[in-house]
Amino acid sequence: MPVMSRRRLIQTLTITGALCPICTSLLGKAAHAETAGHAGPHWTYEGEGGPEHWGDLSPDFKVCELGFEQTPIDIKAGIRSQLTGVQPLFQPTPLKILNNGHTIQVNCAPGSKTLIDGQQFDLLQFHFHHPSEHLLGGQSFDLELHFVHKSAAGQLAVLGVFIRAGADNPGLAPIWAAMPKETTPETDTGQTIGLDTLLPVNRGFFRYQGSLTTPPCSEGVLWTVFRDPIEASPVQIAQFAALFPLNARPVQSLHRRFLLESI
Repeated sequence: MPVMSRRRLIQTLTITGALCPICTSLLGKAAHAETAGHAGPHWTYEGEGGPEHWGDLSPDFKVCELGFEQTPIDIKAGIRSQLTGVQPLFQPTPLKILNNGHTIQVNCAPGSKTLIDGQQFDLLQFHFHHPSEHLLGGQSFDLELHFVHKSAAGQLAVLGVFIRAGADNPGLAPIWAAMPKETTPETDTGQTIGLDTLLPVNRGFFRYQGSLTTPPCSEGVLWTVFRDPIEASPVQIAQFAALFPLNARPVQSLHRRFLLESI
């Protein structure tokens, strides 16, 4: 692919929601849903409230059914590109944790951020899915971690991290020890945690334009999924799976989107 074409692709994939009227109208609701828990009509991952019915549960959820830039996807055949990169700049954060009925979520104090192609996105929260929502070449992982960010202009960006069975992960230990077994509001544990061990050492990644993976499935979300997984022990994985046997949305069609892969 010519260099100029690649640059245009990168520019297209990093535009803000201001150029997408539908995305702009939904991102306010999306940011609220991501920070305040999952409000609105009751939805689930199975049965009558499951993903195949989300679009019927509320007019606000219609994009879950009709959208053409939905997440997650099966990551394969990415276009190798000279991407500027992604630079997480995470600080230790108080462990403020909640069970919103769909996942375990940690709300982050101001200060942590990620630079994506030079643009700053502030870290709002992170949460987990079992099994992984994205697939990598058709294969799933035991867990997936999502770091949810927002820019000053209001655009959402998510860093996705695969987690596979392996060594015990000390970064997960305080979170796992504090994670509520039932739906709860935010609890301040009084602890401070570091986030560096929740990121892979190798920062090769995939990038594409997508959506939230939960209702209202708002689009205009910039996704960066790291190629290499981190590890968690089988015991740690089983602990989360005991609370959430399934909280992963099925993969969606890529449609006409570009999937880029860093060199």
